[in-house]
Amino acid sequence: MAQAATATTGTVRTIRRDIPFSWEGKDKRGARVTGKSLAPDEATLRADLRRQGVAATRIRKQRQISRGGKVNQGDIAVFSRQLATMLAAGIPLVQAFEIVGSGNEKPAMRRLILDIKADVEGGTSLHESIAKHPLYFDDLFVNLVEAGEQAGALETLLDKVATYKEKTEALKKKVKKALFYPAAVLAVAILVTTILLIFVIPQFESLYQGFGADLPAFTQFVIHISRVVQHDGFYILIGLVGAVMTFNYFKKRSKAMREFLDRLSLKIPVIGPILEKSSIARYARTLSTMFSAGVPLVEALESVAGATGNIVYENAVMRMRDEVATGQRLQRAMENTGLFPNMVNQMIAVGEESGSLDSMSAKVASFYEAEVDNAVDTMSSLLEPIIMVFLGVVVGGLVVAMYLPIFKLASVV
Repeated sequence: MAQAATATTGTVRTIRRDIPFSWEGKDKRGARVTGKSLAPDEATLRADLRRQGVAATRIRKQRQISRGGKVNQGDIAVFSRQLATMLAAGIPLVQAFEIVGSGNEKPAMRRLILDIKADVEGGTSLHESIAKHPLYFDDLFVNLVEAGEQAGALETLLDKVATYKEKTEALKKKVKKALFYPAAVLAVAILVTTILLIFVIPQFESLYQGFGADLPAFTQFVIHISRVVQHDGFYILIGLVGAVMTFNYFKKRSKAMREFLDRLSLKIPVIGPILEKSSIARYARTLSTMFSAGVPLVEALESVAGATGNIVYENAVMRMRDEVATGQRLQRAMENTGLFPNMVNQMIAVGEESGSLDSMSAKVASFYEAEVDNAVDTMSSLLEPIIMVFLGVVVGGLVVAMYLPIFKLASVV
């Protein structure tokens, strides 16, 4: 990863491109040590190692991988847990970064970690260092790390961040699992139908041309569809791809469209309740994590809004924040949205009255995370026979359409 260094005079910025090296050497006690590091050249690496008390005896440049894969939130969750564990064990922050970064198998993630390490070594605070990478570390992550640094309890807050990331990533996987299964089967059904229309139906059509009799209406209909797919299939495919790209373009740029789609998704049978429970679980988990870190409630709700995963709930939480800022109780503000079940409202009310809002929110989150898990399993078991019937009707319908003339001819004979 490129690191930018500002010159001492003027405003010219030079870009330092790091190269991965593996090295061997001896520490201050004469023990043999090995490791992997990023540096712009071998001389800089030797100087860095000397500052760490290591006399390098062998340095080798490693073969670079073009991109090294894409860093995802799952990688950030693992990184958070590793860093929290090492800090809890008493390992200094810079050394913990070196260990975690050098041992990471994904080059892109290794560059990210060691880039942050270089900033921290230069005197930049950890929350400022990770804030330079907003694609990977959101405001919630940065705010919690900043709270940990200010309170002198960075390892504790990082542990909370790691737990939060692990649970939210697990929840995302459950929701994706709920949506992936029917989408995958639908894709297979479209593929099988297309193959039949392009390669199988034309063979039956040529066979029936010598019959000298009218084909059943159903058979003629299927043959007509086959001809359309054969002659205009490429243009249909281009049109579908263009429609999908146009849809995604406007979805990313139009807040009104995103709100419409998110609101519509909550009304879809079976899937809607899962998405609703997922948003409530994310809301409660994020609220618990932020509040337990000592972040003021009004400020916490701003981060909570973006973590719900649904713009309908995001807008509702922002309205709640405005009401809480004017002195309204959180439970009353939640009731005003009409989006939260009575049980959630009552548990939050108990948390406010007893001064344990963080623990009550965590209980709500655990309950709804389990609800999402159960709903996904139930949906999968219900969808399996329905999808099998759907596939049978589609493929079986095409087969029956092609054999209807043979059945008709047999009845005449």
